[in-house]
Amino acid sequence: MHTEEIEKFIDSKTSADTKVKIDFKKRDAIYGLFVKDKDYDDLKSKNLWRIVPKSQFEEYSRSNNMGLAKIFNGVDFSRLTVYKEKEVV
Repeated sequence: MHTEEIEKFIDSKTSADTKVKIDFKKRDAIYGLFVKDKDYDDLKSKNLWRIVPKSQFEEYSRSNNMGLAKIFNGVDFSRLTVYKEKEVV
């Protein structure tokens, strides 16, 4: 995907804590959270995105540790969708 497509999705369909399903062209999908850090604009200009994977959601929500995030290349994305966890009653 192009930077503009990803940025439009982030700006229009997500907030600071919106979880997203990221489908890739050549690998399995992941669930993650786009995060904006000091280098967000620099990474965005290179179509790179800092994403906290689902396995780190709980720790990230407690600590806001950017070290838990991974950087992905937007060129490898095929589709982005908002992910809503099912509530267990």
